[in-house]
Amino acid sequence: MRVVVVGATGNVGSALVRALAGEPAVTSVLGLARRIPDWHVAKTSWASVDLRAGGRAEADLTRHFRDADAVVHLGWLIQPTRDPLMTWQANALGSTAVLNAVAAARVPALLYSSSIAAYSPGPKDRAVGEDWPTHGWPQAAYSHEKAYVERLLDVFEYEHPSVRVVRMRPGFIFSRHAAAAQRRLFIGPLLFGPMVRPELSPVMPDVRGLRFQVVRTSDVAEAFRLGVTEPVRGAFNLAADPVVDAELLGRLFDARPVRLPRPLLRAALATAWRARLTPASPQLFDAFMRLPVMDCSRAADVLGWRPRYSAEDALLELVEALRDGAGHRTPPLVPRLPAGGRLRELATGVGRRP
Repeated sequence: MRVVVVGATGNVGSALVRALAGEPAVTSVLGLARRIPDWHVAKTSWASVDLRAGGRAEADLTRHFRDADAVVHLGWLIQPTRDPLMTWQANALGSTAVLNAVAAARVPALLYSSSIAAYSPGPKDRAVGEDWPTHGWPQAAYSHEKAYVERLLDVFEYEHPSVRVVRMRPGFIFSRHAAAAQRRLFIGPLLFGPMVRPELSPVMPDVRGLRFQVVRTSDVAEAFRLGVTEPVRGAFNLAADPVVDAELLGRLFDARPVRLPRPLLRAALATAWRARLTPASPQLFDAFMRLPVMDCSRAADVLGWRPRYSAEDALLELVEALRDGAGHRTPPLVPRLPAGGRLRELATGVGRRP
C-alpha cells in the first residue's frame, strides 16, 4: 500500500508518518510539505508542495498522487490570523487542489483532517454525534474554513462515489513534540518556559461555557492509520475522556476555580490581540466557547479506535513540554526559530505574515 500524506511535517503529520512506517500493510509513504525536513523515517520519502500555489500545486499534487492507494490531507495554515487571504489560499483553495488531484489521479481513498471547530455551536451538557451541523463559527477564519472544506467534501463525495472518503474531527490535539509550535501559534512570544508552573497561579479562571475536549497526537495518528488500512467511510469524532472544564483544570493544577465573566476575558484577549501580544484572535475565542461536546462512540464501534491516553495525560504532557520548550526536527515544530527567534516574532507582528 502506497500512502501520500499532505502536511506530513506538522503535529499530526509527523506522528502519522511514524505510525505508517510501522504498519506492515504500508509499503511506502510520501510526505508532502512546503519545507522538506532533515528527518529520516523508514519507508518514507519527501517532496515539496506549496498548497498556496494554485494551478501549479494541483499539477504537482496530481503527479505525486499517481498510483497512491490513499491520500491523507492534513495540510493547514493556522497563522497568520491577520492575513485571512493567505489562510484562505492555503486552506480553502489548497484543499480544492487536493480534491481535484485525488480525482485526476484516481486515488481510491481520501482521508481528511477536519476539526471539532467545523461544528456549528452546540450543547455543552450532552454529546453530539457526527450528524451535528458543520457550519462552523463564521467570524473565525479557522472555523469557517474547516466548514467550507466540509462542503467541498460533500460535493466531492457526490461526484466521486467510488472514492472512499473519511473525515476525522478531533478535539484539541496536544503532544510534547508540538509544544513549541503551539506556543507560537496560539499563545505568543511572551510565554517563557519558567513561567509554565501551575504553582505560580493559585486560581483558575472559570468562564461560563468552558467545556472542551482534547486528545493526544499519537492517538489521532492511530485513528488515521486505522482509516487508511480499514475499509471505513464517513466522519469520526476523536477525543479522550474526560471532558475538560474549570473544575478538572483546578484539580490537575491544584488551583481554585474563580468565576470570571466571559465578556471581561474576551475584552482582555481582544486588547492583547490588537496590541500584537498574542496570535489568538478574539473571534477564535468566540468559536472555542461555542464548541459542542462530541460523542466519540462511532470511532470506537466502526473504526475500532480508543484513545490510549486520557485528557489529563494530554494536558499534563503539554504543560511539561511548554516548560521544557520541547519541539521536533521538522520546520513547523522546531523548538526555536532561527535568525532572531522570539524577537522576530515580535518584530514581524504576532499573527502577522513575516
